[in-house]
Amino acid sequence: MNQFEKKIKQNRTRLARTSLQTLQINLGRKCNQACRHCHVDAAPWRTEMMDESTAQRIGDWIRLHRPGIVDITGGAPEMSEFFRYFVKLSRESKCHVMDRNNLTILEEPGYESLPGFLAENKVEIIASLPCYSAENVNRQRGNGVFEKSIRALKQLNALGYGDKLLLNLVYNPLGLNLPPSQKALEAEYKEALMRDFGIRFTRLFTITNQPIARFAEDLQRQGKLEEYMDLLLENFNPATLDGLMCRQTLSVGYQGEIFDCDFNQMLGMQIRNGKPLSLWDITPDQLQDYPIQTGNHCLACSAGHGSSCTGGTVS
Repeated sequence: MNQFEKKIKQNRTRLARTSLQTLQINLGRKCNQACRHCHVDAAPWRTEMMDESTAQRIGDWIRLHRPGIVDITGGAPEMSEFFRYFVKLSRESKCHVMDRNNLTILEEPGYESLPGFLAENKVEIIASLPCYSAENVNRQRGNGVFEKSIRALKQLNALGYGDKLLLNLVYNPLGLNLPPSQKALEAEYKEALMRDFGIRFTRLFTITNQPIARFAEDLQRQGKLEEYMDLLLENFNPATLDGLMCRQTLSVGYQGEIFDCDFNQMLGMQIRNGKPLSLWDITPDQLQDYPIQTGNHCLACSAGHGSSCTGGTVS
């Protein structure tokens, strides 16, 4: 039994899936960046991407079952040849569409029409900006990233994002730290970005760094992985359990495999029913009340204010 399971057992909690609200699709590992905290290990040199047959089968599932939200991620999901296909299909199926956007993709050659496409289709943007200072952002995501991100945000503001269109920013802490209060930090972000750059946004999501993949490797090199796991364990908060994203979100890999969350996907913890399942093997009703696979990494989602794809789970 892992440490997270021990904690929820002590709190007499059974972790199972509820009704499906969000279908999160990972289109592949290719990205124009290689961030230090990335749990996907995404990078420009990655080649694993969704193929046409898989995209069509997932598209057929969306048309049939019409999840409330289609959350498109990667890598940089916009680098997939099927990104626009999923946006248009999901909108036609009356789904709300979210794009997990790293902002710098908007400045890459060949993506000049992307901001207009997102605005035209009323896609909600969830954009990475781990701090409102250049030093911290460039330290975590690479030199020059902050300046590119600011230019991209101004471009999105000019199209109505942060006003009539939803533009959310994502904060990840540096080092061995948990995110602070989401509400308080959001106020700081809004004041600083408006004061210094005239930038508006809708909400801030605070997300705890997951002790897997590149971030875990970085901690191991520093000899601090055990210390970080102790921090998560010591700050376990049972009030976060009702809001865990694995209850209402289904994560789909670039080959169509299904997982309880994006983090389980990166660890290969595929949902099974005697055999590993793909999206087209199940219906939303069949997954209701399905037990959720857990590991010690789940402590990151249940520490402090909690963490999910839409930020903190408790105030």
